[in-house]
Amino acid sequence: MRLLCSTIGLITIAVAVLLAQSAEQTREKEAALKKSLLTLRRAIDKYTFDQHKAPQTLQDLVTTKDVGSIPADPMAGSNSNRRLVIEDPAKSAASKEPGIFDVHSSSDGVSSDGTRYADW
Repeated sequence: MRLLCSTIGLITIAVAVLLAQSAEQTREKEAALKKSLLTLRRAIDKYTFDQHKAPQTLQDLVTTKDVGSIPADPMAGSNSNRRLVIEDPAKSAASKEPGIFDVHSSSDGVSSDGTRYADW
């Protein structure tokens, strides 16, 4: 009986440690996502200001050296899939050529604060 209680206690501790590590990893990924979104949004704004039109693709930001590379989306596990928000043609800098206005994560997951990553 004593051995069983000790084993259960050790398993409980091991599970608690794993859960704490998982939560910490999630917080680190969320911080990385916020940073990558901020980087892309600043680059989109700079590109739009410099070129007098919004970028048509995220690769345009690399071409003009507004970013060195497209930062990864740690929640989606990719740097190629993002949810892009295209500007309203009536309000765009170049109305005949509306481009990317904003960018979001392509992950359908829910953050530690209960919001969807895709809404960040």
